Amino acid sequence: MKRIDPSVVLTLILLLPFSQAWSDEYQATIDLFMQAGESSRFFDNAYGYAVFPSIGKGGFVVGGAYGTGRVYAQGAHTGDVEMTQLTLGLQVGGQAFSQIIFFQDQRAFNEFTGSNFEFGAQATAVAIKAGASAAATTTGSSAGTSGSQNDADTVGRYYKGMAVFTVAKGGLMIEASLGGQKFEYTPK
Repeated sequence: MKRIDPSVVLTLILLLPFSQAWSDEYQATIDLFMQAGESSRFFDNAYGYAVFPSIGKGGFVVGGAYGTGRVYAQGAHTGDVEMTQLTLGLQVGGQAFSQIIFFQDQRAFNEFTGSNFEFGAQATAVAIKAGASAAATTTGSSAGTSGSQNDADTVGRYYKGMAVFTVAKGGLMIEASLGGQKFEYTPK
């Protein structure tokens, strides 16, 4: 009979709460969007979605953003995703926000998980859990507001099979910049 090393058991016990907390962060963000503005109605009909609990963004002339998320299709976790963004233009400050991207159908899901680029021009102003934004990108144009963590942007419709909602978490950033986003999908 093989004996189990007590240090292995102790390590697993100590790591259990951290893995649970990480999982809860995603579920808490999904719950937030289920209860916030128009984003809630997309859960009933979407093929899937990518959820980012926290994206950090900052810049001074040159800026960037980064966040990690999970991708779901028909209710099942299919993989993880990293979002990176590089911007250049008039910008100063930093902000944090949660984001969800809904996929209308399998085609949109496959396009997203294929690590496609999105280039865009944007003008944004976000101030401590309240914000306003406008964007013109290769996926279309949008405008909306986020008053608090209980309100997602209220401009919600699919464009080329995708709909994006954000909730400001905090920070102060003003920008008028050009940039590109890249999503790196890793299957589960």
